[in-house]
Amino acid sequence: MRVVVDYDLCESNAVCMAVAPEIFEVRDDDFLYVLNETPDEAMREKLVEAAERCPKQAIAIADD
Repeated sequence: MRVVVDYDLCESNAVCMAVAPEIFEVRDDDFLYVLNETPDEAMREKLVEAAERCPKQAIAIADD
């Protein structure tokens, strides 16, 4: 499983960070950072929720 972010769509509003702070972080520079691009399968539920709650639908999950 791999986290994919479309940075052209992302507005860095930190909804994903509120859901999954182990994976996402919006820093003082107002940019989103993916802390773990290939999280463990145990994080799938949180990652799916973060993707679904993203206001711009900028987050996707790739199953490689």
